[in-house]
Amino acid sequence: MTMLKSLKAMALLGLLVPGVAFAQFSDSYNFLKAVKDRDGNKTTEIISKPGNVIIDTRDSTTGETALHIVTRERDATWMRFLLSRGAKTDMRDARGNTPLMIAAQIGFLEGAQALLAKRASVDLTNSSGETPLIRAVQNRDSAMVQLLMANGANPNKVDSGAGLSARDYAIRDRRSAAILKLLETTKPATTTPKAAGPN
Repeated sequence: MTMLKSLKAMALLGLLVPGVAFAQFSDSYNFLKAVKDRDGNKTTEIISKPGNVIIDTRDSTTGETALHIVTRERDATWMRFLLSRGAKTDMRDARGNTPLMIAAQIGFLEGAQALLAKRASVDLTNSSGETPLIRAVQNRDSAMVQLLMANGANPNKVDSGAGLSARDYAIRDRRSAAILKLLETTKPATTTPKAAGPN
């Protein structure tokens, strides 16, 4: 009974103060629309409001953030803009795809580089347990495979559908000899630590 009263009170509040809920929906909708329209002025105006965290708002249908949208559309300029304004690299859409997964799916090397430069997690899986590396191997995209491997991708991580890893997919595909070689030979890039003390 108490819960029913609470729901009625909330509904009444929504009728009395419709602007509160509508303003939040409106900002999210307007932000994603501005990104889709590539309206730089409107996008900047919305995300520049003090205390605003709308940069990672999701589309209610697809679960996509603005970063997903511009990655899918191969727009490196907008990707860099959103990343510079704090867009999170590891948000997942309704299918569990991160922007890096999308970049790997479509072979968008420049986008993947931008995301990895902002420390996108290289082995985050989608809803099927696929990693960006698995998808790049399936696409026989040697440049993407090399980039992901250089950034520490695990070729032995298995998906949840077939229970196969990137290495397994490369072995099964007779056309992927060059990809398999990359998986065997590409090592993660390392940075040389600075020596302590004066030179």
